[in-house]
Amino acid sequence: MLIDSPEDPFRHGGPLGRARFKVHPEDFVVEEWLGFEPSGVGEHCLVWVEKSDMDSNTAGARLADALGLRRRLVSHCGLKDRHAVTRQWFSLHMPGQPSPEPDVLESEGLRILRITRNIRKLCRGIHYGNRFIIRLREPSFDYDTAWQRWQQIVTEGVPNLFGEQRFGHEGRNVEKALAMFRGEFTPGDRLLRGLLLSSVRSHLFNAVIAERLHRGIWDRPLSGEVYGFADNGTLLLIHNQRGDEAQRFAEGKVELTAPLWGSGELHTADEVRALEREIARRFPEHTAGLEAAGLRQERRIMRLRPMNPSVIALPDGDLEFRFDLPRGAYATTVLRELAELIEPQRGS
Repeated sequence: MLIDSPEDPFRHGGPLGRARFKVHPEDFVVEEWLGFEPSGVGEHCLVWVEKSDMDSNTAGARLADALGLRRRLVSHCGLKDRHAVTRQWFSLHMPGQPSPEPDVLESEGLRILRITRNIRKLCRGIHYGNRFIIRLREPSFDYDTAWQRWQQIVTEGVPNLFGEQRFGHEGRNVEKALAMFRGEFTPGDRLLRGLLLSSVRSHLFNAVIAERLHRGIWDRPLSGEVYGFADNGTLLLIHNQRGDEAQRFAEGKVELTAPLWGSGELHTADEVRALEREIARRFPEHTAGLEAAGLRQERRIMRLRPMNPSVIALPDGDLEFRFDLPRGAYATTVLRELAELIEPQRGS
């Protein structure tokens, strides 16, 4: 199964060839990076979990069931890949109760690495980023070619596209969202509704990147840009800019941003606002639905650069990549610039 959409634009001329991806869970290792040390006290029990071939919601449900907690009392920072080995934090709301022993919480595919406490619960997107160790098996290109492309990716970055995970099975989430906007479909719960809205926002964001790549202005500042910091998502809105942002962008200190659509005025001005309005007019049903849903204009950086990068050739010819990404970024967005990723067919 090919997991890349042929419509997604490439920055470095397209993949070098094919490679097998996520053949085994240990081929894709993700470690969540909180960015802060838990307080050690408080009514929230924080559990550092290693899970294998299991999605985050299933892991959270198992933790809740093991302690007889309502599942809404278990939270986590973000969804991690199912077909992988992932290490992430969960918080269990347990005021006045002692922290459980690890063996109470462990089950097949779920191992407890650490238990501590925290004053506040973990909320979606509170973590700093994720660390990846990824093995590409049987690449159809050699190490030297991969190393050269990897250096381009590290130096110049890649388009910070939303990955195929955001768009659901066979990429149908946007279609379902439009049916929801027309009143033809009612999602069964708030979670599904949120996923559908996010898919539409992601679709529009990717469309802006694609258009700027097509015009050769993806990595060239225009008048009226809003800049952002890659490491924490903080925006430099126009009224907060000091005038040297284009130079700081050239130095890699700040990044250009594109809209996550919602109601209200775009934060950009001049050339950038005109371009973003032009693209939005191509998707009237998408934009109207997001505005009616009550979402507000937000923004996200357009360029993604892997941090702490490395690549090594394994003895059998496979390639191992290590890198860190800020929260909300997709490892597949980086790897698709290297290889056409071939993932095994799996049941639902």
